[in-house]
Amino acid sequence: MKYSQSIKLIVLSLIILVNFTSCTKDDMGIDGQKAAITVSLISNSNAQNNVFLEIEDVQVRVKEDGSLPNAWISLNAINAGTHNVSDLKTESELLLVDHFEIKSTFIHEIRLVLGNNNFINSNETLISLDIAENATASNLIEREFEKNHIYQVVIDIDVDNSIQFNEDENMMILNPKLYTEIRKI
Repeated sequence: MKYSQSIKLIVLSLIILVNFTSCTKDDMGIDGQKAAITVSLISNSNAQNNVFLEIEDVQVRVKEDGSLPNAWISLNAINAGTHNVSDLKTESELLLVDHFEIKSTFIHEIRLVLGNNNFINSNETLISLDIAENATASNLIEREFEKNHIYQVVIDIDVDNSIQFNEDENMMILNPKLYTEIRKI
């Protein structure tokens, strides 16, 4: 008799434990009519020099015509500032956006908004990186972000192919080469 009461108590405790520990998207604070976006940055680099980029924001283009004033929406980057992107490997990614809620929409493009404080550390000498004319740190996504889902976006910057020396102007030029991976949860 005591044995069956003990088993009932254990089963009841397990049911209560499972109910309290399981969570839904509603429990995570996501509006059922919106999608949530998390954006991280990693780098692909074999260079021995450290590259520092000033990241001001992360934005998505929701209108087909990117020149429209409301075509780009800010995702409110939480780790804006100058970062050593050479150190951002898969195991040490930089979280830029954490569960930003957005209406269900078609997203055409994602971009990093870079500031002017970009440089490379070459032999303990800081060399300024000028952003190439007409260069944008963006990638086409062309994907529907559906409501009630979480999207994990990982932007991989190819540091080695993003920096070139311009002999005509005798300066280092930054032309960001990005690759984007999107996971839907």
